[in-house]
Amino acid sequence: MLFCTCALALTGSVFLPTATGAHHGVHARDYPVPRSPKRNRIRSNVHGQYHPDPQRVLAARAEAPPLEIRALSQSGDPANRVDMIFFADGYTEEEKDKFFDDAAWLSEDITANVTFDTVKPLLNFWAAFTASNDSGIGTNGTQLDTVYGLYRDGTELRGVYIGKEDVARAACDSLGNQCDHPVIIGNSDLYGGIGGDVVTITPSKANGASILRHESGHNIIQIGEEYDGIEDGGYFGRNTLLSLDDPIPWEPWLTEPTSNGTGPRVERAVMPLQNYAWTLLNTTTPFSQSFTSDGTFAWWLARFSLSGLPSASDVLVEVDGQDLGWQPHEGIGLDRYFYDIVNRDTPPKEGEHEVRFTLRNASLEGQAQLCSVEILEFGSEDEFHSEPGYYGLFPSYTDTNHTAYRPTNDDCVMRQVTTPNYCNVCLEGMWNNLLSEISLIDNVTESCSGSTKTLTASLVPLAYLRTEPVSAEESLTIAWTKDGVAVADANNQTSVSLVGTEAVGVYTVSVEYATSEVRTRDKEEYFRANMTHEVKEGC
Repeated sequence: MLFCTCALALTGSVFLPTATGAHHGVHARDYPVPRSPKRNRIRSNVHGQYHPDPQRVLAARAEAPPLEIRALSQSGDPANRVDMIFFADGYTEEEKDKFFDDAAWLSEDITANVTFDTVKPLLNFWAAFTASNDSGIGTNGTQLDTVYGLYRDGTELRGVYIGKEDVARAACDSLGNQCDHPVIIGNSDLYGGIGGDVVTITPSKANGASILRHESGHNIIQIGEEYDGIEDGGYFGRNTLLSLDDPIPWEPWLTEPTSNGTGPRVERAVMPLQNYAWTLLNTTTPFSQSFTSDGTFAWWLARFSLSGLPSASDVLVEVDGQDLGWQPHEGIGLDRYFYDIVNRDTPPKEGEHEVRFTLRNASLEGQAQLCSVEILEFGSEDEFHSEPGYYGLFPSYTDTNHTAYRPTNDDCVMRQVTTPNYCNVCLEGMWNNLLSEISLIDNVTESCSGSTKTLTASLVPLAYLRTEPVSAEESLTIAWTKDGVAVADANNQTSVSLVGTEAVGVYTVSVEYATSEVRTRDKEEYFRANMTHEVKEGC
C-alpha cells in the first residue's frame, strides 16, 4: 500500500464516492494522509557513499527487471546529487521512444523556470525503460501484463495504483545511489497517479507535471497539504501552523511582520461546501448540491473539477440558476481539469443556495463526470488578502472542522494543483532538504604544469558557476587554508597553485552558499562544506 497524496493534487484515492461537505468542507477524504518518505540511501556529507535502507532491502524481494537507462538531465555524479528516475509501465517495445519522450517532457517541464529551476544543479533526472507486454494501464482493479502492474480502481480519473510494488522497489534498489525518488509513468494520456515512496503519474499534458510537482512537495520537501478538507494529520511541515499560540514557521516571509507581540491577522474565509462527488452526469437528472451562507462575506468562488467534457456546450454550470459561463481548459479533450469561477460582483446572500451541473450532450453519458465541487467565501479587501505574493495566515479547514494555517492564498502547488510554483516557504524547504543530502563540494584534484602544483575544487554549479542564470540573488564564498593558515590571494577561487616543494602540505577548502530564496536555514551545515586534501610531493 502506498501513501501520500492529496485532494487538490488529486492523484489518488482511498475512499469511494460520495461524501458531502458541511461547513468548512467536511467530507470523506479522497486521498491517503502523507507520511515522511523513506530514503533510498544515506549520504555521507562529502563522499556520498551508498548505504541501502534496510527496510527497502527487505521489501525488495522480487527480481529487478532489466533496465535501459538514459540521462535526461545530469548535473553531477549520482553519489553527490539527489536523483529522480522515471520508470516505464505499460509501454511496449514499440513505444520505447514514446516513454523517453514522455519522461523528458516531465523533467523539462518541472525544471523550466518553475518549481525546480533554481535547485536544478542539485538534481539528476534519469529514465529507465523496461518493455511491457501490454500497452496502457489497467482499469476496474484489473492489472494488464505490464512491468509494475499499474491500474485504476475503476474507470474514473483519479488514483493509479501499483500492483507489483515489490518489483518497483527491486528496480530502484538495483540502481543504488542513482534512485532517490522513483516515479513510475503509466502509459495513459489521461489524469491519474498517487504519491508515496514510489510515485505514480501519467504523461497527461494537462496534469502530469502538476501532479509530479505536488507529490515532490511531500516526498522531497516533506511538507503537508494546504487545501481544505484533509484529515487531521494531513497538515504538517514548514508550510503549516496548527495553533496560533505557536511560533509561525514562515515568520521571516510575512508581508507584514509581527511587532509589539502582535501577530498577523487571520485572513477571513470560509468553505460552506465541499463535495468529492465522483458522479457520472446525465441529461435526465442534473447534479445539484445546496449550501448555506451567513451573508457576511464580500465575494465567493466556485472551484470544481470535471472530466469527459471537451466543449463548453456539453454542460451547464449554475449557482442559484445563474450560468457561471464555464469554459473547458484549452485542448483538454476528455481529460480532467480544475476550474475556479470567481464572483466579486454579487456578495453571497444569507440563506440557502444551490450549485447545479446539467449535462447537455447526451452522447457523453457514461464518461462525463463531476469529480469535485467546492464553494469558498471571502471577506472584503480589509479582511482578506487575495493578491499573489502576500504572506500571512490563511485558514485551511480539516474534515473535522479544525483549523490549520498556510502562508499564502493560492500561490502554491500544495494548495492549487494548477499553480506551477511552490510558494517561497516551500521552496525554502526544498533548498534545505536537498542540501541536507549532498555536499557543495564534489571533489578536490591536483595537477602539475611544470613545477607548479594546482589544486582544483569541483563544486556544485551554483551562483556564478551556473551555466544558466537565475533571478534569485545568490553567492558562493570560497576560502583555502594550507596547514591551517589562509592561502593568500585564494579567496573565492576554485583553485590554488604553488611552486615546487612549497606545494606540499594539507589543504582545506571551505565553501558557503547563500540564496535569497532561503531566509531560514534548518542547519547552517547544509549551506557549508569543507574538504581536506593532502599534497605529498611537489611537481
